[in-house]
Amino acid sequence: MQLRFVGCGDALGSGGRTNTCFHLTGRQTNLLIDCGASSLPALKRLEIPRDEIDLILITHFHGDHFAGLPFVLLDAQFSRRTRPLTIAGPQGIETKLPALMEALFEHSSKTQQRFDLSVIPLAPEVTRSFGEVSVTPYPVVHGESGGPFLAYRIEAEGRIVTYSADTEWTDTLIPAAKDADLFIAEAYYYDKIVKNHLSLRTLEAHLPEINARRVVLTHMSDDMLGRIDDLPYTPAEDGMVVVF
Repeated sequence: MQLRFVGCGDALGSGGRTNTCFHLTGRQTNLLIDCGASSLPALKRLEIPRDEIDLILITHFHGDHFAGLPFVLLDAQFSRRTRPLTIAGPQGIETKLPALMEALFEHSSKTQQRFDLSVIPLAPEVTRSFGEVSVTPYPVVHGESGGPFLAYRIEAEGRIVTYSADTEWTDTLIPAAKDADLFIAEAYYYDKIVKNHLSLRTLEAHLPEINARRVVLTHMSDDMLGRIDDLPYTPAEDGMVVVF
């Protein structure tokens, strides 16, 4: 089982990194976590077969996590995808996605797909199974617009992967990431405390409670990228692979 960081950048493209998109695969697992605006060219650059992806999980409705979906769906239509696809995310995704598709490609939300497409809203702290993959969303804190905001605890093939999503510190991250094999955590700043985002110093204070086996930092600003050679945890890079 492995996770590839298709994109790990912030909304401003700090360090030239592409928007958030993670690809988790295993014997019976093939899913994306988030699909930011630049995801389709990044997926193609890494030669990831899009028609083998079964599930796309969306953490929230900001463009650097959500706006790649119309492009991925358009690509699926033109490549004559036949495999069913499920897109799941915060409540409201069933109306947000068609609205986004219409804004970017008029009439695209009304096009009859060649494949079965399911769009499923997820309730916080209610576990949902997608085949062999179990997903538990946890509410996180990332401002007034673009929500609801969800972190994900994903259990598949005997492994646990947690993604914090974009958030300031909230205690829901403890059960979300408790004893995870991989905890992908936003670390937007090194020690600066701001609303709606997480600093590395704040994260570090809670890691003993979380007890994750491995921590990878993502969604880093220029402040963090300027310290990347001295970070005590693995910094994500576009294209980087973590193997379980």
